[in-house]
Amino acid sequence: MYQIKNESDYIKSYKASVEDPKLFWEEIAENNFTWQRKWEHVLNFDFSKPEFKWFEGAQLNITENCIDRHLNDRGDKTAILFEPNNSEEKEEHITYKELHVRVCKFANVLKDQGIKKGDRVCIYLPMIPDLAIATLACARIGAIHSVVFAGFSSSSLAARVNDAACKMVITSDGSFRGNKCIDLKSIVDEALDSCPCVERVLVAKRTHTDVAMKVSRDIWLQPLLDAAVAVCPIEIMDAEDPLFILYTSGSTGKPKGMVHTSAGYMVNTAYTFKNVFQYEEDDVYWCTADIGWITGHSYIVYGPLLNGATTLMFEGVPSYPDWGRFWEIVQKHRVNQFYTAPTAIRAMAKEDLSHVTKYDLSSLKLLGTVGEPINEEAWRWYHKNIGDEKCPVVDTWWQTETGSIMIAPIPTAVKPVPTFATLPLPGIQPVLVNADGEPIEADKTEGNLCIRFPWPSIARTIWGDHQRYKDTYFSKFENCYFTGDGAIRNEKGYYRITGRVDDIILVSGHNLGTAPIEDCINEHPLIAESAIVGFPDDIKGNALYGFLTVKSPVNSGEEKELHHQVNQLIRDKIGPIAKLDKIQFCSGLPKTRSGKIMRRILRKIASKDAENLGDTSTLLNPEVVEQIRDNAL
Repeated sequence: MYQIKNESDYIKSYKASVEDPKLFWEEIAENNFTWQRKWEHVLNFDFSKPEFKWFEGAQLNITENCIDRHLNDRGDKTAILFEPNNSEEKEEHITYKELHVRVCKFANVLKDQGIKKGDRVCIYLPMIPDLAIATLACARIGAIHSVVFAGFSSSSLAARVNDAACKMVITSDGSFRGNKCIDLKSIVDEALDSCPCVERVLVAKRTHTDVAMKVSRDIWLQPLLDAAVAVCPIEIMDAEDPLFILYTSGSTGKPKGMVHTSAGYMVNTAYTFKNVFQYEEDDVYWCTADIGWITGHSYIVYGPLLNGATTLMFEGVPSYPDWGRFWEIVQKHRVNQFYTAPTAIRAMAKEDLSHVTKYDLSSLKLLGTVGEPINEEAWRWYHKNIGDEKCPVVDTWWQTETGSIMIAPIPTAVKPVPTFATLPLPGIQPVLVNADGEPIEADKTEGNLCIRFPWPSIARTIWGDHQRYKDTYFSKFENCYFTGDGAIRNEKGYYRITGRVDDIILVSGHNLGTAPIEDCINEHPLIAESAIVGFPDDIKGNALYGFLTVKSPVNSGEEKELHHQVNQLIRDKIGPIAKLDKIQFCSGLPKTRSGKIMRRILRKIASKDAENLGDTSTLLNPEVVEQIRDNAL
């Protein structure tokens, strides 16, 4: 895989990718992958439909590229390094040869149970090797996997199973998460009471707890694997055949089943992994995400394995058995690249630094962040205390819909800047547009972030609802993909993501992005996290309501002083127009299980419409919603 080594490489690659995108991606595809048949057309697209076809006419199987082609040169190299929840339980090293056998056996089990090309298989498993292996087994036989994060409620699981009409569910008896043992099987059983499409449930053993098994539907997985043949030929897939469906968190409306296809997704994830993380042959790479999210799909499973990498899977949480767990693992396995979420960084930064300093983190070469823009205070803590001010911090911007990283500093070519995702990767053509869809060409500007030319890993549709796909991403602005995010572009052309456009609030005629205000507030030494929403105001149109969590409890007198200090900080950093009219101190903020703050709920509470908050059962912490509502100002 071609690797960008310096600024000159980046400039040359980016220029080539813009001047002739088809040739740029064709050369990457031709020189770095195994194809069963070459393409007839590199790209055909029409934004008005919208329709995108990459490497049309080509045939391949992504697992041949993830596993088989590495067997001769890397067969004995660790492909997946599994670190369990309990630090006293031994880790597992799965070599490429062993991965090949386990994927083939699992694929044969799927076929023996009636799964064939095009069938949808829901995977509802904890972060254990079977999760990665199940996704690859589906891909090997052409089944479409739909991984659902094993923390979603039964109703959320049922909605996803039914939407994709899944024929099978793969789950486990339970899962370990910190000091908790969660009964996954009962969640599946409750969900499947309303899922007539499911014919079979395969159950892995993880917690070894007693669970109910429904006769003729439920089967223990391990005996089937033990009896399965260790060789499974690949299913030949067309380039545009679906690889997987992945549902967005559904923070507004019905969850959207984004469809990613085989060839374009493969090419884009492999290229971005190699360049953003600057992976070298003997590195150990660790992404702390769950495979239930797109980050886990692209940068735990597919991207690393396509590059013959060693990818670490962690079952647990950063706080168990204490807040040094991440750093214990980094030291233990000599991790080189570490990729996590700002939410996790902020949580760890609140704890005593001794949880970090007692571990040797000298193996680290690169730090990454994903999921939301990282505020400057967290960025600097991460850079100083984890990277020893030697590791570049790669702030990556991308989405479930984009499939791969879109904007990020390639560390050998671009110097990272706090709060900026910096420059687009080769092949990505961002543009800022105003409310009328007109491009804003000024050097220093702000606008709606769109992408004006297709890239290989763009989601092709929403499963079963192409009109919604068109309406959501391609109707607001003509001839481009609308990300839904706002962004600032500085004089260097660096992009800073300001948050969702619906998180831009019009106050007295001024467009105020919530992310910069939150970044400013979070610089206060007593503030742990903040979320800003608008609420109706007779004079301003909208005023600003701040929901703030503190690092340690404060009394009512201290709250009043802190209220003053926060607004003074905002005045000093942003201006008086951005001051908060209301500030509510909270024990926590409502978040999805991927760590995103549910501002929809906060907006309703701030607007005194708290009687209709919708389903909060899928939140990571639904209990805080009632606390916030009861104490609303």
